[in-house]
Amino acid sequence: MEPSAPRAPSWTAVAPEPAYATSEDGVVAYQVFGRGDHDLLLIGNWASNIEVMWEHPSMARYLERLGRFARVICFDKRGAGISDPVSLGALPTLEHWMDDARAVLDAAGSEKAALLGDAEGGPMAMMFAATYPQRTRALVLVNTFARMLRAEDYPIGMPESAAERLLVSWRQGWGTDAALWLSAPSVADDAQLQRWARHYMRLSATPAAAARMYGWVLRLDVRSVLPSIQVPTLVLHKAGNRHYRAPMGRYLAEHIPGAKYVELPGADWYPPFVGAEPVLDEIEEFLTGDRPAPPDDRILATVLFTDIVGSTDLAARLGDQRWLDVKAAHDELVRSHLERHRGREIATTGDGFLAIFDGPARAVRCATEIAAAVDSLGLAIRAGLHTGEVELQDGQVAGIAVHIAARVMAHAEAGRVLVSGTVTDLVVGSGIRFADRGSHALRGVPGQWRLFEVVAES
Repeated sequence: MEPSAPRAPSWTAVAPEPAYATSEDGVVAYQVFGRGDHDLLLIGNWASNIEVMWEHPSMARYLERLGRFARVICFDKRGAGISDPVSLGALPTLEHWMDDARAVLDAAGSEKAALLGDAEGGPMAMMFAATYPQRTRALVLVNTFARMLRAEDYPIGMPESAAERLLVSWRQGWGTDAALWLSAPSVADDAQLQRWARHYMRLSATPAAAARMYGWVLRLDVRSVLPSIQVPTLVLHKAGNRHYRAPMGRYLAEHIPGAKYVELPGADWYPPFVGAEPVLDEIEEFLTGDRPAPPDDRILATVLFTDIVGSTDLAARLGDQRWLDVKAAHDELVRSHLERHRGREIATTGDGFLAIFDGPARAVRCATEIAAAVDSLGLAIRAGLHTGEVELQDGQVAGIAVHIAARVMAHAEAGRVLVSGTVTDLVVGSGIRFADRGSHALRGVPGQWRLFEVVAES
């Protein structure tokens, strides 16, 4: 049985209590949180729900990170989330949304704030910064655009025909996983993220409102505003963004006076917490002048997954009590080997283990010894290993390295130990010998990965 990579702990962060600000044409819901010295107005994707967004642990960590260096003010624009709806068939304007932002700043007691415009929130942030420079301390634009559609003087835009197809798929895919494959391809198969994204979309806007709003977004054009932005500006863009492509970010930096442009690797741009640490580092340094120290909860480790082969059939053949006895003996054996090789048990994954090691050679030796030792119990395991950076979270581990190790194990046959090419590179000189098992696609992980089987140790 193939275990999935471990799920984050099941918890819900305590979301700040929402308050309401009265704008000219309606009521706008907002939240205030954080302990920084300066205010930061978060202007995100047009579809939002400021209560539901806290329900995903990674999103909560993203927001809490912003709150370490700023007093953060966020809100649901009218027509989304828990703010007032717009009239049926009507659309807001950038002016309406600027009124919302100004009302929220007034209600929160903020005279001047930095603006963080993310994705579709970018055009509004640019318009606000140009219109109200006396209330704007700085402007940060992340994965956003001045115009989406192609024009004679804007060849980097989307062709009209492609926009029409996008609107059809957007309407059909609202509230499903389809949007993740465009906006967060590296984690689009994450079941927990899929559930949260579907829930979040449904509680942000209806399918009809979403399609109507996105059609409006596609026709925004704030290029004429850019030369009027006089506040310090940082433009951040993911190089592989397939929707708001990198040339759109470069265009912003070239046309906003004095703007700083930083292009970061990766393709994920929404939800904003996916691959967010480099983005947050740049934002914090730009707004505070301080580069955050590397977190001590992110380490290089060798990740090991093991799994009992054919456990379901074996349990049925042995019966419940006998199977529990065999499983207990297996667990004791695995833990004894982990202790011997300085492995750290993270979790049991159904009928296997997840552990990390501070040395790849020890991890490989531990896995091969476990594979040999369980034979005395009438069992066979398979194991997979990969070395990479992991994040420690309340005794659990997270990060792409964990997913890769799980996928490597999925390719192993009974009694075999497979490792990624990264592991073989790091154990040169250890005496461990490997057989090349070719290149493989690992489900949910970009590219082809060279896998090797442990065959002997001199």
